[in-house]
Amino acid sequence: MKAFIYAIWEIVEVAVIAIVAVLIIRNFLIQPFLVNGASMEPNFHNNDYLIVDEISYRFKEPQRGEVIVFRYPGDEKYFYIKRIIGLPGEEIEIKNGKVVIYNKESANGFELDENYLPNSTQTSNKEKVKIADNEYFVMGDNRGFSFDSRSWGALKRDEIIGAVRLRLWPLNNVMAFEKPAYE
Repeated sequence: MKAFIYAIWEIVEVAVIAIVAVLIIRNFLIQPFLVNGASMEPNFHNNDYLIVDEISYRFKEPQRGEVIVFRYPGDEKYFYIKRIIGLPGEEIEIKNGKVVIYNKESANGFELDENYLPNSTQTSNKEKVKIADNEYFVMGDNRGFSFDSRSWGALKRDEIIGAVRLRLWPLNNVMAFEKPAYE
């Protein structure tokens, strides 16, 4: 009887340790995310299963080109996925369907080389937007079908959950993600 109780106790102990480990990992390190919608096509599709890195932004600032998951500023119970286009202190302008960035290094502006988008992609918007400190300008890759900073303004830093690092589903499209190298 003692051996049986000891065996049950061992099983409970292992189960509790496993549950605590999963909760710590899930809440502080990585989080699963399921894409809902077409705003990030052609790079992310509806029902893609992603892993979001929640820890990196505790040690470094988000970078241009990274795909992030964040709480929608209009209703924080919703999570969105978009790409960082503009950084704190910059100005963003859409000219002739292309994104132009103005910052300290490029006072005259530079056209963002978005080689992760199809060549035919046209970005619409007419106004120049100044991004405040601690804010980011985000857009979906499917520019004609994305509800993003062009509609609701810049995203506050504390609304960012983390960076997309890995697609696990569908299996034929598993891959790791890094920010694009802009020229």
